[in-house]
Amino acid sequence: MYLVKYGHSCVRLEKGRNALVIDPGLLTLEVDALTDVDAVLITHEHFDHFDPERLRQAAARHPGLSIYTCPGVARHLADLQTPVHVVHADESADVAGFRVRAVGEKHHFSHPDVPPVDNVGFLIDDEVFHPGDALTDIEVPTLLVPGQAPWLTVPDMIAYIRRTAPERAYAIHDGLLNDQGLEVLDSVLRIEADRSKTDIRRLQPGERVKLR
Repeated sequence: MYLVKYGHSCVRLEKGRNALVIDPGLLTLEVDALTDVDAVLITHEHFDHFDPERLRQAAARHPGLSIYTCPGVARHLADLQTPVHVVHADESADVAGFRVRAVGEKHHFSHPDVPPVDNVGFLIDDEVFHPGDALTDIEVPTLLVPGQAPWLTVPDMIAYIRRTAPERAYAIHDGLLNDQGLEVLDSVLRIEADRSKTDIRRLQPGERVKLR
């Protein structure tokens, strides 16, 4: 299985001829992110993870495209002429040659006056976990860890990595950072990688890594 990092929280997973993409939102600027993809997984409805017009265009180009997401996103896609599958925590499905399990139900707490929206993380083939905007504890070899967000602190991020203790952790959710902010994030991750002697870092947009 290979993982390709795109802008912000978007990643593509490839296995043989099959491919799925997670969270191609408005901060994912790469125009080829949904090229030749079999399925799209959306963790939640915030703009940086979910771009409904992009999905409509992709579905028009690829009539067989399937979408898996939480109830909060699905309500925005009622008009889509492609299958939209609503998933809930602990449900599993075979998706485009991958085994996908939904993990978690709600977005991380982010504002005292706004209830958390639906957020479902995706565990793919028991190998890689994309949590969306949550810090859901799970044992997994490859953790995609949020690197920066209004709801996230560095201590929270490091504590999450240490609790889950993955074999490797790659930072996502970095699209709101300028160059100086990215340098700070890289430094924090490098310190933790040196401490734990594991592969913890931020992948560059377009970077492709082999997971197994």
